[in-house]
Amino acid sequence: MARPRVHDLDRLLDAAERLVVEAGAQGVTVRSLATAAGVSNGSIYHAFGSLGALLAHVWLRAAGEFLDLQTELADQTEDPAAAVVAAASAPAVFADRRPEAARLLITVKKEHLLGPQVPDDLAGDLLALDKRLIALLVRLAGRLWDRRDAQAVEVLTTCVVDLPTAVFLRAFTAGEPISEDSRTRLASAVRAILLLPPPRKD
Repeated sequence: MARPRVHDLDRLLDAAERLVVEAGAQGVTVRSLATAAGVSNGSIYHAFGSLGALLAHVWLRAAGEFLDLQTELADQTEDPAAAVVAAASAPAVFADRRPEAARLLITVKKEHLLGPQVPDDLAGDLLALDKRLIALLVRLAGRLWDRRDAQAVEVLTTCVVDLPTAVFLRAFTAGEPISEDSRTRLASAVRAILLLPPPRKD
């Protein structure tokens, strides 16, 4: 059997992304995905090996695109605080461009999407994404406070990961656009947090 073409793989990943957002990770089966994508069960196994590997690819694609955008936004300004605000606002910008991928990343826990079937090479790719995010946070901490320690990174994690999730979660869960009010409030909250330097470990 010939390997599916690239655009067919993208269509399959798009269909899986939609199903995960609509039905949750537990609601995605090979049969439901094959029906949604208009392909055979066999073509899914041929392309990805297992449903777990396919779902890992869905997460990797969405998270990779998001991190690309987040890094790009943070690097567009020389002002360190503005860079952190831009990184924190990335989920809203990503939602404008890729709404279903953004909803996937915000509303679905990675642990619920991925399972023990994930091949070692994909597990390595997932770990590399985590390292990319940490590297961005460390770089932002260096720009802000000339610090790269765990306490500084923890403050930026609050700004760039925790706050956006809390502020935008309701809209993502409801499938609604992110309002300008929410974006403004997030930016204000991030700037307020940055006014207080991170504590130093004794």
